[in-house]
Amino acid sequence: MIAKILSAVYRIPLQNLVGNTGFYVYQQIYPIYGIGMTFALSGFPVFISKLIAEAQDDVRQKQLAYQSMIVLAVFSVILFVITFLTAPFLATGMGDPGLAPIIKVVSFMFLFMPIIATGRGYYQGIYKMGPTATSQVVEQLVRVLVIIAVAYIAAKHHWNVYRMGKWAMASADFAAVAAMAFFVQFAVKLMRTVKLSFSWEQFKHLSRRFLTEGGLICLFAAMLILLQLVDSFTIKNNLVLSGIPDEAAKSIKGVYDRAQPLVQVGLVIATSFATTMLPSLTESIRARDSRMFYRTASSLIRVSLAVSMTASIGMIVLMPQINLLLFGSVEGTSALMLYNLCIIFAALIFVNNSILQSSGSITMTFWALSAGMVFKLIFNGVAVRHWGINGASIVTVLSLLIIWLVMMQAMPERLRFDALFNHQFLTKLVLGNVIMAGVVYGVAQVLGNASRANAGLTALVGAIIGAAVFVVYAIFGKLFTIREWLLVPYGKRILKKIQEMKK
Repeated sequence: MIAKILSAVYRIPLQNLVGNTGFYVYQQIYPIYGIGMTFALSGFPVFISKLIAEAQDDVRQKQLAYQSMIVLAVFSVILFVITFLTAPFLATGMGDPGLAPIIKVVSFMFLFMPIIATGRGYYQGIYKMGPTATSQVVEQLVRVLVIIAVAYIAAKHHWNVYRMGKWAMASADFAAVAAMAFFVQFAVKLMRTVKLSFSWEQFKHLSRRFLTEGGLICLFAAMLILLQLVDSFTIKNNLVLSGIPDEAAKSIKGVYDRAQPLVQVGLVIATSFATTMLPSLTESIRARDSRMFYRTASSLIRVSLAVSMTASIGMIVLMPQINLLLFGSVEGTSALMLYNLCIIFAALIFVNNSILQSSGSITMTFWALSAGMVFKLIFNGVAVRHWGINGASIVTVLSLLIIWLVMMQAMPERLRFDALFNHQFLTKLVLGNVIMAGVVYGVAQVLGNASRANAGLTALVGAIIGAAVFVVYAIFGKLFTIREWLLVPYGKRILKKIQEMKK
């Protein structure tokens, strides 16, 4: 959560310091960094940890770790060479040849992946989360500090946006070095003590597993980043095709990119509630208790939908104030409002993926992601030419809706209808959000947004009142069961308050 918040919040001072066009330059290349980050943090380490956990003894665990590091070394060198050499073509494809040097800088990050991913995966496989946690937070801290420092220097010395972008993206390499420092000793010890008996057949078999099983984990973890990558290649180009001048198109794309940190913060809120229930889900699978599994999964879906919808609707109502407070203008507010609906579907997709992975059904996940990506690729350009960045936001939301709907087909029928298509629950949830949105809108109208400071006060007061209204409604409207209240953070305290109020 610390790393996610850091990853979202730094974008606000960055945009304030370098402006819309500078932010556009950074965000155009960010998806390439994001994909590499996913490989090294939440994709391959998860797969390696699975391999390690399945191994019979300590010797075999270390052998698998060494073999994984060799496979990833080959894979990372190939990725580096392809990204570095194709940088001019990728930049041209994005409609901006000036981005090529920045892509080359980012490509070096892939070379650090083998040691980082293997170290994290090994320790996770033996149930030690400390090294992963500390390396992740330090990595983000280093990256954020370098980016803010670069943005400040660039603004002070009037660097052009491409020079700023090059140094800002170099933060990925500095951060990778900082993360790798936690695992260098482990890697050296591994190479000294483990006898590597690795036949060509074993190499092929392990590589195939990395590309299929590991690749699927990586793809799903990078879902939102992949949609952003499509935006990098389609939005600016199609804005220009619609008749908007080149420099203006860059600025508009920078405005559109304001949505990323907002959605990320919303998702942290929504998924942190859902994550608290995942141990219960795993426990029911281990105990082969299907009744417990369905009850927990249903609660997981309902709580995630309620929290994500409330966070999304609340932010949409307050978006003019949030936009002015964080970015200094209300440009693109309608596009940000539309994009914020992503929080609902991304949170539900996260939950569906957790349930499907727990029950061993992962094939549909790949087809769901493919369907959403194909939709985004086909319709994004057309939508941008007709409706500008509003069109891109609509297509992103529809892409996530498609991914979620396809994944729902793999869910047990009982879960689909009991958890999500329960008319009584949905009616209560929608009514609660309408009441909350009405109250927050009223607060926003009274307090207004005459200045940036005033917008900040309105956003803060509106958020607090909105959250309080929804919690009170959820209690008196009996939106959640007692068991669901116990599953959410601070649920016990809320239940105690309910009991005290009844007395």
